[in-house]
Amino acid sequence: MAKPNDLFAAIPEPEPRRPAREARGAPPSAEAAYTAAHIEVLEGLEPVRRRPGMYIGGTDEKALHHLFAEVIDNSMDEAVAGHASFIEVELSADGFITVTDNGRGIPVENHPKFPGKSTLEVILTVLHAGGKFDSKVYETSGGLHGVGASVVNALSDVLEVEVARNQVLYRQSYSRGIPQGKVKEIGRVQNRRGTRVRFRPDPQIFGEGVRFKPARVFRMSRSKAYLFGGVEVRWNCDAELVAGTDIPEKATFRFPGGLRDYLAGDIEGQTRVHPDIFAGKITKPGGHGSVEWAVAWLGDADGGVSSYCNTIPTIEGGTHETGFRVALLRGLRDHAERTGNAKRAASITTDDVMAGCAAMLSVFIREPEFQGQTKEKLATSEATRIVETAIRDPFDHWLAGNPVQASKLLDWVVERAEERLRRKQEKEISRKTAVRKLRLPGKLADCSNNSAAGSELFIVEGDSAGGSAKQARERQTQAILPLRGKILNVASAGKDKLAQNQQLSDLMQALGCGTGTHYRDEDLRYERVIIMTDADVDGAHIASLLVTFFFRQTPKLIENGHLFLAVPPLYRITQGTKTMYARDEAHRDDLLKSEFTGRGKIEIGRFKGLGEMMPAQLKETTMNPRTRTLLRVTVDDAERAATADAIERLMGNKPESRFAFISERAAFAGEELLDI
Repeated sequence: MAKPNDLFAAIPEPEPRRPAREARGAPPSAEAAYTAAHIEVLEGLEPVRRRPGMYIGGTDEKALHHLFAEVIDNSMDEAVAGHASFIEVELSADGFITVTDNGRGIPVENHPKFPGKSTLEVILTVLHAGGKFDSKVYETSGGLHGVGASVVNALSDVLEVEVARNQVLYRQSYSRGIPQGKVKEIGRVQNRRGTRVRFRPDPQIFGEGVRFKPARVFRMSRSKAYLFGGVEVRWNCDAELVAGTDIPEKATFRFPGGLRDYLAGDIEGQTRVHPDIFAGKITKPGGHGSVEWAVAWLGDADGGVSSYCNTIPTIEGGTHETGFRVALLRGLRDHAERTGNAKRAASITTDDVMAGCAAMLSVFIREPEFQGQTKEKLATSEATRIVETAIRDPFDHWLAGNPVQASKLLDWVVERAEERLRRKQEKEISRKTAVRKLRLPGKLADCSNNSAAGSELFIVEGDSAGGSAKQARERQTQAILPLRGKILNVASAGKDKLAQNQQLSDLMQALGCGTGTHYRDEDLRYERVIIMTDADVDGAHIASLLVTFFFRQTPKLIENGHLFLAVPPLYRITQGTKTMYARDEAHRDDLLKSEFTGRGKIEIGRFKGLGEMMPAQLKETTMNPRTRTLLRVTVDDAERAATADAIERLMGNKPESRFAFISERAAFAGEELLDI
């Protein structure tokens, strides 16, 4: 008989057809060597032992623990159906694991289709035999294919099962799927019913020394109690297996709060976008069992959805998760429309909503369809509609009843959408630069130095000042970017306006370093970014707007010491051949007293702006590294909160705060704004 690996061996190609006279006396054809004797018929549980991967996904640690999942899921089906109130899990040092429930117990009478054979033996030795095909026995269940118990039996070197029914105890033992005798009646028992399965995975299949992981079995057992509040799960483990770990030897799990308790424990200590957990449960949606959920959004960590169908973990998601995502997306969009923010929310997607979303989802439905025997992905198409319908109204009510938290959540999701679009744009720009030079703003007069080291970008106010600065600059190391008038106040403008502002877009394109969490210092095209505005109040206002922009959008640029303020003069003082420049009125008066004494007419000229200065004057006073003065913009860690508060107070969207500040300190308002 051929080996299994020979079943699909390559068949030699037949030789070219020859004339009949040449074929006489030729050796037998290749077809003649492939006969009915080569066809194997595997019976009983032999297919499981030959190809375990077809039934449990492989023979690794994950597949090993799938055996435990199959057994405890059978007990959970009894609990969900209302026939069991507790499940006991016991892990022993000898490699055995035992699962006990107080359900109805597997039937032991002879099966009508297998004369002389107990139903218990049929379930444990015949593939596709079970009680989950008839919805009258189990309205919702995790076992659908009738192979779970028999697969566990086939892949265990020892399996022992006890059944207590009608106050009588029955027992049967197996080895690698083969009964070691008939079902035995042990005797009468009091106050006991249900099924106990004790088994040890076969080392011939999983390898010598392979054992269940206590921590993993502990988590799997606990999760069952969270998924169905009506069951109590009892945990018992040999002390030597959990020595030196935080896993207890004994524990009892019962969680009436269900998934809300489960999620709260998982995200404890993490920062949330809003403090509450959106949770609920709807029974009989669409005539099915139930839909239960718990959702929170994390502000400083990645989230993730843990979903279950009939207590089976659907690791790869499926149609129920699709309905869940759609319900949250449509709920947020509807809320945005009700609150006048429809335009802001137009670009959000399910990926934006689920970013940072920590969620638990559990559905109970009749006759679910899974992809594969390991049931890692739900394929029931109706589950999408069931889950979306169940969650939409409760989510709408939750958003309407918590307007402050709903606003925070919407802002957070919109920000995720804007980050996604920004990443997409940056990716497109990066892709373009791989084949051609990055497109720079048209008004940028770039320097010839290709390295960021030693190079400077002057951000100047208006085309007139830009023209003077371009003539005054050192072309090799100094670049000029003129801006038109006052830029957008990012402290009071919405994120949609920020994204659409062409001047700020040009500025960031020239810098090349990205914004927010996508800032990359190594991509900054200049070592120094210098804000060079007029020396009057309007210039100070423009400088404050730019500093606010950098503080909000590129704080790392400030922290790394790249941002500076130029100090251009406001006055030119001349007496004979002597010329000096003053930055403001106070400086002018000091110079007049200390530097300009004696005879001779003193002429004082006030610059209306940088564009009024001759290029030589601008170079001498403001741009030449040997004669200029630069102010580095810094924020100490100790002052960060105070700085953020000052920017919000003076630059935010509450004009009354600015009015109060100016009223109290009118004489110094301009200086304070410049010092932020």
